[in-house]
Amino acid sequence: MIRSVVRGFGAALPKRVMTNRDMEAIVDTSDEWIVQRTGIRQRYVAGDDETTASLGEAAARAALANGGLTPADIDLVICATSTPDNTFPATSVNIQHRLGMSHGFAFDVQAVCTGFVYAVTTADAYIRGGLAKRVLVIGAETFSRILDWNDRTTCVLFGDGAGAIILEATEGEGTVADRGVLTAHLRSDGSHKEKLYVDGGPSTTGTVGKLRMEGREVFKYAVGMITDVIQAAFDSTGTTADDLDWLVPHQANRRIIDGSAKKLNIDAAKVVITVDLHGNTSAASIPLALATAAGDGRIKKGDLVMLEAMGGGFTWGAVLLRW
Repeated sequence: MIRSVVRGFGAALPKRVMTNRDMEAIVDTSDEWIVQRTGIRQRYVAGDDETTASLGEAAARAALANGGLTPADIDLVICATSTPDNTFPATSVNIQHRLGMSHGFAFDVQAVCTGFVYAVTTADAYIRGGLAKRVLVIGAETFSRILDWNDRTTCVLFGDGAGAIILEATEGEGTVADRGVLTAHLRSDGSHKEKLYVDGGPSTTGTVGKLRMEGREVFKYAVGMITDVIQAAFDSTGTTADDLDWLVPHQANRRIIDGSAKKLNIDAAKVVITVDLHGNTSAASIPLALATAAGDGRIKKGDLVMLEAMGGGFTWGAVLLRW
């Protein structure tokens, strides 16, 4: 059976770091308030010369170097983003060009914070279907471009960055001992749109718009939705929280992460946390966390790793893979 195995990983962050103290000079907030409610201590903000595509390219090049590959080895580029450089063409096509690729194909996936989970699931389907051997999967965002910097309830939460992995077709035995993607579970429910959305778009206002969020409503649904898909992944593979080596969640809010892990009886020591360093980087959040934990040696070959996220729409999903 063909499995989609992680061959390489990489990350890229803007040059500018914005701490909670910096935020205090912009809006009526405090470091204590932000840390207590979200766990965020700083975030990265893209400069004028940094875009979603440039960050995505840097993360892609890091993943290629980590995997000992070149752009010529890639068949497909998928970029998960809600903040593309242009309405069209797709940011993935831009990244493809930046990498010097004129072969293969590329497209974007838009599922907001769940985008990377959707992109990994899509890449896995292309690999198992025989349409690609190696897929560069990128999560890249410049959410600072769509924030209302006068809205203290949202502007303190988000940051910019990019992360990437390369998935490679590898023969497996068809058991949970295989390396690679073992199962994926995706969900969406458009009835929750008004709870987390951007109030603009080409077809409605003709503008980019700004992010709007009903924070308490999002929090109310988050833990239940996240535990739903994680439990589905466990059930479909016959695994449990005890079998898991690492939970790599979307880094939106420390309280949501802790609540989800507690509800599923996942040991807190198994949870990768980077929200304090990066803030909420939407589709870039999981690959940034993966690159951090794999880069420092925590995530090792053979480890069982759960990825999970929830985002605007609502969308939510989980992927269980063996590193």
